[in-house]
Amino acid sequence: MLDHLIKGATVVDGTGAPARVADVGIRGGRIAVIAEPGTVTESAASSEDARGRVLAPGFVDPHTHYDAQLFWDPYATPSLNHGVTTVAGGNCGFTLAPLNPARPEDADYTRRMMSKVEGMSLVALEEGAPWSWSSFGEYLDALEGRVAVNAGFMVGHCALRRYVMGADAVGGQPNPAQLEEMLSLFHDAMDAGAWGLSTTQSSTHSDGDGQPVASRHATPDELLALSRAVAEHEGTQLEAIVAGCLDQFSDDEIDLFVDMSAAAGRPLNWNVLTIDSAVPERVPRQLIPSERARKAGGRIVALTMPILTPMNMSLGTFCALNLIPGWGDVLGLPVPERIARLRDPDVRAEMLRRADSKEAGVFRRLAHFDRYVIGDTYSKENEGLTGRVVRDIAAERGQEAFECLVEICANDELRTVLWPMPSDNDPESWALRQEAWQHEDVMLGGSDAGAHLDRMCGAPYTTRFIGDCLRGRKLVGLEEAVKMLTDDPAQLFGLRDRGRIQEGFHADLVLFDPERIDAGKATLVHDLPGDSPRLDSKAIGINAVWVNGVETIREDQVTGATPGTVLRSGRDTRTVSTK
Repeated sequence: MLDHLIKGATVVDGTGAPARVADVGIRGGRIAVIAEPGTVTESAASSEDARGRVLAPGFVDPHTHYDAQLFWDPYATPSLNHGVTTVAGGNCGFTLAPLNPARPEDADYTRRMMSKVEGMSLVALEEGAPWSWSSFGEYLDALEGRVAVNAGFMVGHCALRRYVMGADAVGGQPNPAQLEEMLSLFHDAMDAGAWGLSTTQSSTHSDGDGQPVASRHATPDELLALSRAVAEHEGTQLEAIVAGCLDQFSDDEIDLFVDMSAAAGRPLNWNVLTIDSAVPERVPRQLIPSERARKAGGRIVALTMPILTPMNMSLGTFCALNLIPGWGDVLGLPVPERIARLRDPDVRAEMLRRADSKEAGVFRRLAHFDRYVIGDTYSKENEGLTGRVVRDIAAERGQEAFECLVEICANDELRTVLWPMPSDNDPESWALRQEAWQHEDVMLGGSDAGAHLDRMCGAPYTTRFIGDCLRGRKLVGLEEAVKMLTDDPAQLFGLRDRGRIQEGFHADLVLFDPERIDAGKATLVHDLPGDSPRLDSKAIGINAVWVNGVETIREDQVTGATPGTVLRSGRDTRTVSTK
């Protein structure tokens, strides 16, 4: 007997093949039958009429930070709501494990680092996760059997360094014995099912003390030693971030990426490829590592987002504005002193100069303050400003845009929510994206779901992208769009029997209304441990989501089931060799 029969759905199977109407039967967590409508003779415990609906494989998000959130939210919301059934975590060099049992204080260091570098609520980290593990395997075991999504995790380089070197991980170099211990620890993690290594050399990544995170102090020799260790384990990967990911790679960064991938004989993915017609030279530069890697026996994949992710800003709390060179010195001051400095015309002029400099990289686009929309306000002086554009307010007041914005924020003691309008929403930028998506080493992803919770909400990129393909810009067809969200990332990670609607594959499925599929506006909710805030977005037009054959979402509501699997390298992933 079938567990469930989905009748008359328009099946888009993830391979790029033309859609077809079919009945799809689920049994024992797998796709048991795909047949012409009305031809399935086997009885089913339950069934539904899916005529006019599209049935696709569950979406695979290749870049998330759900490492902590899954403990208090096993449904990985809102990703699961938007059809994501498999998430890749442990990215950017940051993981919650391993933790050295001889130093209990390392857990607090890790929480403060994650709060700073990934924008996670410190209270939620403290109250929402058990912190009961030492080894990476124990961390994976703590999640096993209690999640609603399939989740795989890289090992964070920062955690490896901290475990072995303690406080010396920041600023120090391992001696030969420490490097061997780090490698042994890494091998143990991959034996337990870790997907491989993630690391960061990005200048934007600082710990809770404001110091460069541990992996930023690693030499190329250390990175290559870890990369070679990856080669010894089945179904493993590399993920890496360097400063040039945000704008354009240096020659040394290109060399490093190519050498790491070639040494591991495994794909390396990075994020995020920003595509903007105002900087047409960026994409060709960012794809040079991919071209060179293929010649060297490696593969380098650039992740890029197919939507413009709205991000809110604030002069009062840590956000992307703090990452503009020189701005952190001002925005890190106590609020009264910060306001005084921001009101100084000379300080503002220098901040604007730094924001428009080449060293600001991709953050240059944040300096168009006339294009900011005022969000939530908190003072009588700012009543009626919500939803208005700074350019119009400044014109009324006879002020320069940044000066006007500072005065508005100062009235709210810097609590004002700011929404920058994207500067890369022009037809030329979308044409460049459409072209880049066809490149063999460009993949959709980079949502950062689970991180930067009160500043951005990238999780709904799946539904928004498909809605745009069906009813908006229509840059790619439905079949290709689904493949880009399912089989492409599944193939990159070597996922066994996932990413397609195929008999014998795991029944990770999403059923949606093609006339409605979309994502709602990002809104601030307070549903994290400690009543901490995050941005959420409702899924529109998603009828149901199944993970391993079990219904987990019905009409944007979680069912309470937790059928997800902690995906372990080797067992659940095959080796994707670059040789």
